Amino acid sequence: MSSKVKVAVRVRPLNKRELDIGTNIVVDMDNNQTFLLPTSTQKSPRTFAFDHCFWTIDEKNPKYADQEKVFAALGVDVLDSAFEGYNACIFAYGQTGSGKSYTMMGAGSEEHLKGIIPRLCDTLFSRIDQNADPQLSFTVEVSYMEIYNEKVRDLLNPKGEKHHLKVREHLVLGPYVENLSKLAVRSFCDINDLMSEGNKSRTVAATQMNAESSRSHAVFSIVLTQTSFDPATQTGLEKVSKVSLVDLAGSERVSKTGAEGDRLKEGSNINKSLTTLGIVISALAEQGIAAKKGKQGFVPYRDSTLTWLLKDNLGGNSRTVMVATISPAEDNYEESLSTLRYADRAKKIVNHAVVNEDPNSRVIRELREEVEKLRLMLTRGDRKSTRLNSSH
Repeated sequence: MSSKVKVAVRVRPLNKRELDIGTNIVVDMDNNQTFLLPTSTQKSPRTFAFDHCFWTIDEKNPKYADQEKVFAALGVDVLDSAFEGYNACIFAYGQTGSGKSYTMMGAGSEEHLKGIIPRLCDTLFSRIDQNADPQLSFTVEVSYMEIYNEKVRDLLNPKGEKHHLKVREHLVLGPYVENLSKLAVRSFCDINDLMSEGNKSRTVAATQMNAESSRSHAVFSIVLTQTSFDPATQTGLEKVSKVSLVDLAGSERVSKTGAEGDRLKEGSNINKSLTTLGIVISALAEQGIAAKKGKQGFVPYRDSTLTWLLKDNLGGNSRTVMVATISPAEDNYEESLSTLRYADRAKKIVNHAVVNEDPNSRVIRELREEVEKLRLMLTRGDRKSTRLNSSH
């Protein structure tokens, strides 16, 4: 099933730094349109259209979008896809300090501050608990990793070690991380505890732009396995879906962050992987156009660890959502414009999602559907024959 990447944009409130320097607000939104307003150096406005636009600048404004509204618009569809057997992904993209981690993880334990990831996990188990089919069972496994300086680290490693893991390629499943912990969970509390432990291990540091700047890309993955037992054939039919929830580190300018030493090296690697991500997004957007002309373009997935691991989510077997986060401040006009351009390109990416089920299960399911169709046709034929005989 071909489907385009769904793209949403969220604008955060002015932060303390922006309020202190007295910068103007240059972002506006109306329904599904985002506007960059004219500034002292940019005389004409710019308009972008996306699947969703979330205004989070002023709570008193009627168009204010809180955490619940963002989840309802993006997270629910991703969860629906997972239960249908599709792979799904949400990734947040934007400059440092633009609200990516707040959108994905939230801030604190208060319900109204929770982000997409905890809300999605909570709703996942609520749906499983509501299952009334005795022939249907679920198992949930999670993994949590960070990509730091182009190296992969396991955030759920029980030994607390920070050794680097190798990225391999499976002939069928594609790129994967070797020896990455995959832990079974039975409730939202289990997931919440693991996320809290993983977040403690994640690499963060203070810069002039962000007091808690993520210095790595984080990928939280949920594998949902649904087993439906068929009494007629005495077999279990399995569907396995993987949900990837990605909180990217933010792009940054050294002149603004004041980075030096380790922070400078981290920032350099972050920008390198995000630049590659931008190139991959552009290549995939162009590929969609080239495909219509019967051409096949090259996509440089292998140029960074991030894009290699996200290969399936970008142009592959996944239903994907991109959340672009921006600052409303004139001081960050160029960064916001760059993010919006990336998001605009991402709209053109076409994924090819399929239901992930065992081939034998698929054959059995298709045969059962065919038998049901034939049975229905026979039933209709019998009724028609009975009506004809009774009329005579």
